[in-house]
Amino acid sequence: MSLTAVQHIRRMRGGSQSHLMRCDDQRFYVVKFLNNPQHRRVLSNEFVGTRLAQLLGLPVPEPAIIKVDEWLIEHTPELHIQMAHTTIRCQSGLQFGSRYAVDPLQGQVFDYLPAECLTGRVRNLDDFAGILAFDKWTGNADGRQAAFWRRTTERKYMACFIDHGHCFNAGEWSFPDDPVRGVYRGNEVYAGVVGWRSFQPWLCRIENVGLDAMLEIVNAMPPEWYGRDRSAILELLKTLRERHRKVMDLIEAFRLSERQPFPRWCQAGECRPSQAASVG
Repeated sequence: MSLTAVQHIRRMRGGSQSHLMRCDDQRFYVVKFLNNPQHRRVLSNEFVGTRLAQLLGLPVPEPAIIKVDEWLIEHTPELHIQMAHTTIRCQSGLQFGSRYAVDPLQGQVFDYLPAECLTGRVRNLDDFAGILAFDKWTGNADGRQAAFWRRTTERKYMACFIDHGHCFNAGEWSFPDDPVRGVYRGNEVYAGVVGWRSFQPWLCRIENVGLDAMLEIVNAMPPEWYGRDRSAILELLKTLRERHRKVMDLIEAFRLSERQPFPRWCQAGECRPSQAASVG
């Protein structure tokens, strides 16, 4: 079941050239269009990635299928895509929508907080360990994006993980793993990681996501988002299902990288992956 966009609010930053729009449920959504400059598969990546993150219990925006009518596009000059040498109108039809973290009239959303504001000001920093496991599992080829939001009556922020379009290597649907892909820009968010026990809940949940659950997600989205190539997306799901075996190795490669992201790791007495063999 889809929602219908009724008002354009503003253009968003980013390579997919998404737009903030109000829909007929009176909520606000960041909408990515089928003819975005990155790839049409970005929409399916967003939908599948967000739904999988929800299964893991991670804080992500509610995904939605948004119908954008031709009339609205014709009467909204801002609804266009800037290509290298030309400008084209956004395509009408069913688009991917990500619910805005908080109603703009009720709170604030920032896509970045200074390092000194993270510790003690963000309620759920521990979830960054979970999203790291998720990004390694799904082969996120981009840096980890997060939005920090709070209501006007609150002092502390919540981190909400956004932008999953580059999971599965964007339009390539491949997994060119690299130690520093799919990680957040600063180490401050990993300050609470003390060993494999910090990742244990997420590793267990990843292992328990079955193929049937993945198929249910795929069946709920428009097939035009993946070019109606059913065999390609089924092959992607099969590969993803098997990748849970690699997640610990990929986290370990990041731990040993030049970033040195987990300064408290050895304090937990869990310096070797073999000591976490019972995880899951």
